[in-house]
Formats: sequence, C-alpha cells, structure tokens
Amino acid sequence: MNDLGPRPSSGRPRVLALANQKGGVGKTTTAINLGTALAAIGEKVLIIDLDPQGNASTGLGVDRKSRRASTYDVLCGDIGLGAAMQATAVPNLFIAPSTLDLLGVELEIASEKDRVQRLKKAVDELEHDQRCNDLTYILIDCPPSLSLITINAMTASDAVLVPLQCEFFALEGLSQLLKTVEQVRAGLNPRLIIQGVVLTMYDPRNNLSGQVMADVRDFLGDKVYETVIPRNVRVSEAPSYGKPALLYDLRCAGSQAYLKLASEVIRRERSLRAAA
Repeated sequence: MNDLGPRPSSGRPRVLALANQKGGVGKTTTAINLGTALAAIGEKVLIIDLDPQGNASTGLGVDRKSRRASTYDVLCGDIGLGAAMQATAVPNLFIAPSTLDLLGVELEIASEKDRVQRLKKAVDELEHDQRCNDLTYILIDCPPSLSLITINAMTASDAVLVPLQCEFFALEGLSQLLKTVEQVRAGLNPRLIIQGVVLTMYDPRNNLSGQVMADVRDFLGDKVYETVIPRNVRVSEAPSYGKPALLYDLRCAGSQAYLKLASEVIRRERSLRAAA
C-alpha cells in the first residue's frame, strides 16, 4: 500500500528518464529494480526500453523472439505505446521492449520535423488508451549516449534521474549531461528538472567509493538521493535469470536499497507536487 502521498493525477503519469551517457553505471539495473520497487508499493509502472541492446527487456524476462512490437515501432510512429506494452512477471509492472532496430531509428527520423518529439507524442496519447490510463509512473531507460533517442526521452519526461557510479571518473561527463538537460529545458521541455542523482555500485570497503560519494554530495548537494545502491553480487546475477533483484533475492542489500530509493523518489514527487 502506498502511504507516501497522493499519486500523480489521473491522465498523464509522471515520466522519469534514467540517463547517463557513460555506460556501465547501473542505469538499466536501476530502471528494472526501481520500477519493480515502485510496483511493489502500489504504483502501476511502465518501463520504456530505449536502449538498442534491450537489456531492460531481457532483465525482465522478455524474450527477444516475443518482441513483436517495440519502441522502434513507437518512435517510427507505426504504433502507440499501449500496443508495445507487455506485462512482466511483476504485478503492475509493464515494459515497452527494445529491439536492435533502434540502432537505425535516428537515421530514419532525422529529417522529420517532429524528430525530437516522437516519444512525447506517444506518451501524451496514452491518456486515450484504456490499457494505460491508470499508469502512475513511466521510467525511460535511455541509451548510454546523448543521442536523438535520449533527447526524445528528455522531451517526453517530467524529470531526469541520473545513476552515477562510485568510481574515480564519476563526475566526468556529468557536467555535459546537466548542460544537455538545461538545453532541453530551454528549447523543448520547460518543465524538465533533475529529480535526483543516485550513487550506484558503492563498496564501503573501498576508500575511493567513500571519497567519490563525498565529492558528489559536495558538488550536487541535496540533488543526490540519501539512498546509496551498494555493489551487490545478487543484483548482478538477477538479469541472467530474467528477473529483477527484488524477485531474485528480496532480502539482499541491493534489493532493500532499491525499495528505499523508490520510497525516496515518491517522497520527492510528493514535495514537488506540493510546491507546484
């Protein structure tokens, strides 16, 4: 039961883009497990897989052969998000899967006037699709690049959630991501904000992890979530079984951290709505 404040109003769900142009920072892992955690506490969640590798889809048990409709078809304008949406093994958690076709979508839509608004249009149309009208959150798993696909995600989103690995080069490239968010807000989507930065793969035995965490908090202040995602073997194993960590091993430290993160995300959303 969600006791963390009112859900988003009926109609358009809250849309969060998980973005970082650096690969291997736990972006897809965060999308899968945050989505699962939100669903577990009463939200109805759709994950939009916009990474051509399709790891979010695989990690939620969606076999490649079953991806007859995908986000490629959505961005091309052939189908709506509702038609691409598939149920997962997690109650109230759905996914619009990705296929390798996404590798070529930027070239296909590059000359179109609405090329940066394809996903926004698809999200806006959800309110007319009865299969989707009670969704409360949409999480967009972006590719590890600041590409046209990522710009589409930011244009369609209310906020950006940034997974940041606790490693030496953690802040490298972050300024460019923040600059891109500002550019999208200025030219395409004035409501876009940074919802928060989540530190991932934290190892308390590693002094460097602690130093990176301190540096990031000094740099970004309260934009950094209190919740830190630890480096955890069970979380790493879960995708090979086609399961989120919360189904694979609910009691592991990683799963418990994602439950805490989900609660923190909802609390921030409640504060944002109260301040609006």
